Amino acid sequence: MKSDKVEAFYRGHDMPHAKARGADGFGQRDYALRNASWHLTHALRDPQQVGDGRSEGFLNLFSLHGEGWPKSFPYDTTENAVRDVKRVAKVFGADLVGVCANDERWIYAARFDSATLKGAPVELPEDLPWVIVVATAMDRDLIRTVPSALSGVATGAGYMNDASTLITLAQFIRNLGYQAYASMNDTAMAIPMAAQAGLGEVGRHSLLITEEFGPRVRLGKVFTDMPLVADAPKSFGVRAFCEICNACAAGCPPQAIAHGPPSAERHNRSNLKGVVKWSTDAEKCFGFWAAQNSDCSICVRVCPYNRDYRRWWHRAWRALAGGGLRKPALWLDRWFDTGRRHRARWWWGRR
Repeated sequence: MKSDKVEAFYRGHDMPHAKARGADGFGQRDYALRNASWHLTHALRDPQQVGDGRSEGFLNLFSLHGEGWPKSFPYDTTENAVRDVKRVAKVFGADLVGVCANDERWIYAARFDSATLKGAPVELPEDLPWVIVVATAMDRDLIRTVPSALSGVATGAGYMNDASTLITLAQFIRNLGYQAYASMNDTAMAIPMAAQAGLGEVGRHSLLITEEFGPRVRLGKVFTDMPLVADAPKSFGVRAFCEICNACAAGCPPQAIAHGPPSAERHNRSNLKGVVKWSTDAEKCFGFWAAQNSDCSICVRVCPYNRDYRRWWHRAWRALAGGGLRKPALWLDRWFDTGRRHRARWWWGRR
């Protein structure tokens, strides 16, 4: 991967360097909206980078917390504590909320220091036994325009909503007298934690697939010592369906998604060691992002689970896909071509 393309990709999130062009979905208006969707998240991140190598929400935990109450609120049961957490998280913008135990297998061995360009210790305290995982749905209509700069608005808005939800939820928990640390991409792997917290299953594209939104979610987490109880993982037929469906692998331009069965093969250092799963070649994936100067979610767009489950017929399709009729469900998805790309002007013209 050429470093100049990578640098151009990151610089392109600042409007003067966006490299707008005539291709559908990559014009000035498309980049204007995409970059606006990232502005707040970058504003939260950038002031912390001065001299200390921090990048909050991406490489480091958020530190934008106020002082909480000195004594812990006395919950009578852990179930009531979980109820409060889930209710408050949804008030602050979460679409899905689950709780899992803090599993050291998913904590990063080190964090990246952007000042020294070297690894550094993870900042997370050791006495935080619980993780609250939140999922925020991304806009399906925007995702339907992938690949485009416009579709990046769904990602940027997802991060913006995640940051707001996580910081305010962590502050609520601190105000109750407990420790809480808000985390987005940093510190630990969100997808296995989300699966353990009962938010969904992991698909062939290595993304979480939820019953409510399919793979169209952004994930965040709050580490805490608040007295909680874990949710149970769920299964609704995703693995069996992914075994017969190669839509994401076939639709991936750099062929970064595995076509075969789950394995422990590592493409590069971006993959886990010793875990049998479908693993994406992240370096091929990001290389395509850099080449087109915008992020890519083709695997999300073409995934048959990427549906509007407010509609009864999509809920009926999900029931077919999760049972013995998964092959007819796959045929129906391909017949109706639910994952086809829409032009950016279609989105701009919608009312």
